[in-house]
This record gives sequence, structure tokens and C-alpha cells, in this order.
Amino acid sequence: MKILLADDHGLFLEGLQNLLRAGGFEVVGAAHDGLEALQLARALRPDVILMDVRMPGCDGLAATRLIQAEMPECKIVMLTTSAEDADLFEAIKSGASGYLLKNLEPNELFDYLAGLSRGEAPLSRELSARLLREFAQQAGALDEQAAACLRGGPPPPELTPRQREILILVSDGSTYKEVGAALNLSENTIKYH
Repeated sequence: MKILLADDHGLFLEGLQNLLRAGGFEVVGAAHDGLEALQLARALRPDVILMDVRMPGCDGLAATRLIQAEMPECKIVMLTTSAEDADLFEAIKSGASGYLLKNLEPNELFDYLAGLSRGEAPLSRELSARLLREFAQQAGALDEQAAACLRGGPPPPELTPRQREILILVSDGSTYKEVGAALNLSENTIKYH
């Protein structure tokens, strides 16, 4: 597993790099901001990027969107001190494969990375619970819209032409990847729509 690191704190970057190498992981590079992470991702083609959320210039969320648009096969895991729901939800919407807080133990990080290679999402139980609550709240809001519509209230918002196009292709049995290839969009963009 080739890993690229992106964090604006040099001491943390060097310590993480040494820790991962001691744990048997291949660290192929280190970036100090989101744009450098994008440039290194293009050049090095890592399997995984461990990305901080808050960095100067181009932050980790914007960098995640940019990298996922070009390299959807690259897995990005946010590794941050930010436990804010807004950052967590935006990271997942941006295409992050996981979200970890920097206060975890080294063996936990190794376990999460091993799980990532098996297709598991690196998320703590607490963060997973927050995501589930958010989805439940959004589903509740949709249920309320549907009920209001049935009572003669305003109809739910219309799908965009792009959303209808994607929905038709997916309902015909195409995978997200196939739809992305047909429309020249990334798989994550298709999932977002």
C-alpha cells in the first residue's frame, strides 16, 4: 500500500511518516497543503492519502474533491483534530473513504489502514453514529416533505436534468463506474448526484 501524507505541521508529518514506515507501510511522499497533495498524487499515484482537513491555501476538503475528480481509485482518509460534524459530513460528501481523529493510538491507525485494504471504511464508532444520525435526520426531513406534498403542500424539489440522466442509466442496470465513464464524470460524482 503506497501512502501519501498531507498535513501542514512538519513535526507531525515526520513523526507519522516514521511511525508508518516502522509499521511496514510504504510512505511515498508528504505534502504541506492541498495543492501540493494534488500535485504529488498526480506524480506518485498513491493507493491512500492521509489528509488533514485544515491546511493553508487549499484545505483538505477542497483537495479531496480535486483528487477524487481526477483519481477516483485513490482512497483518501481524513486524519485530523477536527471533530466537527460539518467537517465530517463535508469530507464524506467530497469523496473521503474515511475520517479519523489524530488522538487515536498507532495500532488503531494500522488496523484502520488494514481494514481499508479490505474495503472497510476507517471511521470510529462515534463518528459512524454521527453519520447515521445525520442520514436519519435527512430521511425524516424527506418524509415530512412527502407528507406535506400529500396534504397539498409544495411538491418536493425537482431532480436536475443531470440527476434524471444518471437515475435512468443506473435504473437500467449500469454501475456507477459505467455511468461515470459514459458521462465522462468520476464515480464519486455519479454517487453524489
